[in-house]
Amino acid sequence: MENHDRELDLLTKVPAVTMGFWLIKIAATTLGETGGDTVTMTMNLGYLIGTVIFLSALAILVWWQIVSKRFHPLLYWATIIASTTAGTTMADFADRSLGVGYAGGSSILLVCLLVALGIWHRTQGSVSIATVQTPQVEIFYWITITFSQTLGTALGDWAADTAGLGYEGGALLFGAGLLAIVGVYVWTNVSRVVVFWAAFILTRPLGATVGDLLDKSVKDGGLAFSRPLATAILGVFIVGCILLVPQRAGRHPGEVTGA
Repeated sequence: MENHDRELDLLTKVPAVTMGFWLIKIAATTLGETGGDTVTMTMNLGYLIGTVIFLSALAILVWWQIVSKRFHPLLYWATIIASTTAGTTMADFADRSLGVGYAGGSSILLVCLLVALGIWHRTQGSVSIATVQTPQVEIFYWITITFSQTLGTALGDWAADTAGLGYEGGALLFGAGLLAIVGVYVWTNVSRVVVFWAAFILTRPLGATVGDLLDKSVKDGGLAFSRPLATAILGVFIVGCILLVPQRAGRHPGEVTGA
């Protein structure tokens, strides 16, 4: 029994970073865009009400994640989806309802993200996800993720609209960026923590542009798919991946060394 408890202590409360992790993450960020648009546009509830709905869901799920004693795949990915849908509605509210604009919103959110990472590193000595094991670190983790998801939405909209790349061009740009990060990971010795966060952040604008490509009207450069249908298909795909692709908790490196 004592050995079993010790083994649980070695585990973090986030999944190991595998190919399956990135597959689900990209699908979740795409669902965040179509799901957020479903509530704010298709259901016509508006960006403010959509933000309140998804931020409330996110707060509940983060609390649940923190009080849980171990890693639960469905709970973790539900929290990620809540953060990415909240990021969609928050970015749209700031960019469009408050008139900050895509460039302004992206700049503000980038500063917020860097500040969150800086405070996390200063207080904990690391921003590695392998340390996500205590409530304080989990709070930093989810704050950082929420800022990154919101930044990704604003950045995706900026690339597609302000930069004039369109949704397809934006998706190709961010997809190429992810491939470049893979190259950095494979062929250089750049910090794996830096590479992880760079890839994690970049998957969000990729998902934002792919989601917009799916659900925006043809005249706006999209494919005019039904937002609710696209969201449902992505949701089924994600649940299928969670159930079929092996999901395991990451390990705390310091504890493993001690063991």
